Amino acid sequence: MARASARHILVPDEETCLKLKADIEGGTDFAEVAKEHSQCPSGRSGGDLGEFGPGQMVKEFDTVVFNEALNTVHGPVQTQFGYHLLEITSRTE
Repeated sequence: MARASARHILVPDEETCLKLKADIEGGTDFAEVAKEHSQCPSGRSGGDLGEFGPGQMVKEFDTVVFNEALNTVHGPVQTQFGYHLLEITSRTE
């Protein structure tokens, strides 16, 4: 069964999400941005979501985490919670 580890940043709007993505792509540390801006409790730990399998997160997460490139910032990804930046840190098939 596939497993993945990822971290994310949750913000209320797409504009903020795009600005933070540009900051990270410009060299700002993902974990520091998560600690400062994420509205998810995981922000305190740099956005780390730990390891999970398909179906344990919302569908929009699964689509990115189990299909897209590792160690790349993906997003904005809109869910019922807001807008996310996702970084897949590991994945096994």
